[in-house]
Amino acid sequence: MSLTAGIVGLPNVGKSTLFNAITQAGAEAANYPFATIDPNVGIVEVPDNRLNKLTDLVQPKKTVPTTFEFTDIAGIVKGASKGEGLGNQFLSHIRQVDAICQVVRCFEDDNITHVSGRINPIDDIEVINLELILADLETVTKRMQRVEKLARQKDKAAVAEYDVLSKLKTGLEDEQPARATDFTEEQQKIVKGLHLLTSKPTLYVANVSEAEITDPDSNENVQKVKAYAAKENAQVIVVCAKIEEEIAELDQEEKELFLEDLGIAESGLDKLIKAAYSLLGLATYFTAGEQEVRAWTFRKGIKAPQAAGIIHTDFERGFIRAETVSYDDLIAAGTMNQAKENGRVRLEGKEYIVKDGDVIHFRFNV
Repeated sequence: MSLTAGIVGLPNVGKSTLFNAITQAGAEAANYPFATIDPNVGIVEVPDNRLNKLTDLVQPKKTVPTTFEFTDIAGIVKGASKGEGLGNQFLSHIRQVDAICQVVRCFEDDNITHVSGRINPIDDIEVINLELILADLETVTKRMQRVEKLARQKDKAAVAEYDVLSKLKTGLEDEQPARATDFTEEQQKIVKGLHLLTSKPTLYVANVSEAEITDPDSNENVQKVKAYAAKENAQVIVVCAKIEEEIAELDQEEKELFLEDLGIAESGLDKLIKAAYSLLGLATYFTAGEQEVRAWTFRKGIKAPQAAGIIHTDFERGFIRAETVSYDDLIAAGTMNQAKENGRVRLEGKEYIVKDGDVIHFRFNV
């Protein structure tokens, strides 16, 4: 399942530094706009302690985590929707991602130039959001011109689409993102087909200094970002990109000691990866056997045959049953055999909706 979150932000907010930390891919981080022109793509493991515990329990020959994809998109500037900077190129890159992680600068540093000459995270957010809104407004307006004639002729599909477009246009003109406008389930299908930038789920990443990472709420800029995000029910992850980049170069044991010394239970990157994963409605099920313990990504709400198809199309085509136990029940039992004796292992059919943390053995016949 290939889904990606795009990392966006104004130039010099720590975006590429954060991406380097996530993927250790070495995207160029420089003190001037447009250091990153082509989007860098990196695949990262989704941190999940459940996988480690299943490995300890089963003792397989190998363990395979599930992964998630991040795309580092070059810094947006005011006027991007009209082609300022490298605006059109950046916006096309954003159009290709499934979710947006907007990095916001919340730290002071005289050595790192801010594109507008001052630190104001809300202004930064609004610059980016407005450029995305303006780009969507152009898309919607052009589409309205195309369907208007058919709508006047009472074409049923055109009338339905025109109503949706009109509602979107009103919201966008009021500087509201498409995701903030309410639609019926049928209307949502039309909105989805438009591939609007502001319909993409979004979270904010507040980038703070090394001195503030242990107490980010003392940072007034972080408080402002949280208040802004709360208005649109968006999540805020606080990171220090500089520290995260240092942590990324350590092995697991050194990383844990480093975080312990800082008094932090979990790295900002681990929080970000999990949040981005969840933002797209993704979850994890596991397969566990002597050969391999493995985590698999699925979209919440899918049924057992479709989940089986993630492993192999033959599993879906010839699906018979899903032998299922919850992660918690398996860990509590200590072994699969004991979980069966406890009556915790279930045989689920084609209508079973897979849950996060399910440990599944698929039975199929082709």
